Amino acid sequence: MAAPLARFCGKLGKRVARPWALSARALQQGASRPGAEPSLEASGAAHPPLQSFTEEESMMRETVKKFAQERIAPLVSKMDENSAMDEAVIKDLFDQGLMGIEIDPQYGGTGASFFSSILVIEELAKVDPSVAVLCDIQNTLINTLFVKLGTEAQKECYLPRLSTEMVGSFCLSEAESGSDAFSLKTRAEKHKDYYIINGSKMWISNAEYAGVFLVMANVDPSAGYRGITCFIVDRDTEGLHIGRKENKLGLRASSTCPLNFDNVKVPESNILGKAGQGYKYAIGMLNEGRIGIAAQMVGLAQGCFDQTIPYVQQRVQFGKRIFDFQGMQHQISHVATQLEAARLLTYNAARLKEAGKPFIKEACMAKYFAAEVATLTTSKCIEWMGGVGFTKDYPIEKFYRDCKIGTIYEGTTNIQLTTISKFIDQEYNG
Repeated sequence: MAAPLARFCGKLGKRVARPWALSARALQQGASRPGAEPSLEASGAAHPPLQSFTEEESMMRETVKKFAQERIAPLVSKMDENSAMDEAVIKDLFDQGLMGIEIDPQYGGTGASFFSSILVIEELAKVDPSVAVLCDIQNTLINTLFVKLGTEAQKECYLPRLSTEMVGSFCLSEAESGSDAFSLKTRAEKHKDYYIINGSKMWISNAEYAGVFLVMANVDPSAGYRGITCFIVDRDTEGLHIGRKENKLGLRASSTCPLNFDNVKVPESNILGKAGQGYKYAIGMLNEGRIGIAAQMVGLAQGCFDQTIPYVQQRVQFGKRIFDFQGMQHQISHVATQLEAARLLTYNAARLKEAGKPFIKEACMAKYFAAEVATLTTSKCIEWMGGVGFTKDYPIEKFYRDCKIGTIYEGTTNIQLTTISKFIDQEYNG
């Protein structure tokens, strides 16, 4: 049974000291550790386009790149095969300050920018998109909701742990509520100073190892979507049941589970934001989250490309490198150009969001285009690699499997195109 915030969090103290927060000095020193595996980065890998990165953003990007190659890359194949995230990877993400990037240092966070989060997600996805998903959801959804909507008591309780040790999970989708996100059936019935939640959720990322869930439930079905409310539900709350994780095509190390709520009792103080405003919060977070998905797809595609090009430079057929055939050069140049375009769309949307300017259309464009480019890139890379690209001896086939979700989650491709068209219609109608 969930305890009120004050009583529950009082056991933990007001602050969680975090000496390993990702400081400028730590960034400069890098993330190398004794005994780390040698870098698996492909030689000659492409550099991102020239950007006006801040010093902090540049250092963070380089540090995460090194960290991903040394600490994550050696475990990717095993995690994919076992369909499970290595606990050491999750701990390392926290230790490196990558699970509380935008959280204020007073709560144990890194205190960096939204754009930094996007760079981190991109770099992680170059090595393992499953790890990027974990980091993405934590930073662009869970942490942001607590920072923007949480009471001081809620922030004191959850932000220090979200920065240092606790994974969060966002619970919106249901069996009959996918693209039609607000036709959800999960209900929350008011009783004095608490609510009773009943219903179920599907496709909930990070559920297997999450310590807290942000659950969308309707407190007033007669009001339709205007009754949707966001509740904070702790993992050990009585009546919350986490189902068996899905056996998926890709992102296999990222857990995706159904959740059931059987008379789950939560105090009124566990409402995040205002009752009946959950639909607004969900829309806002998904708009931002789409930039994170775009970064995932760009990173995934770049990682696949980086693993493939050295092979076609070395492989000889008919007396010359595969790379030297004009047909191959044209294909490679086309994909490389598409990758740069997707990256710039993603960075542009991130900068607009960070500057407080309208960004929804740009976020949809970035998410849509980056997912399409990831599909093109991974497919072409398998073709360029030939038979070996079709085997698990190389990471290309994993990137190919992982990319498919990009056209589906946090708004399908058709949803993105519909949203973009609405903005175009408004712009040309004056």
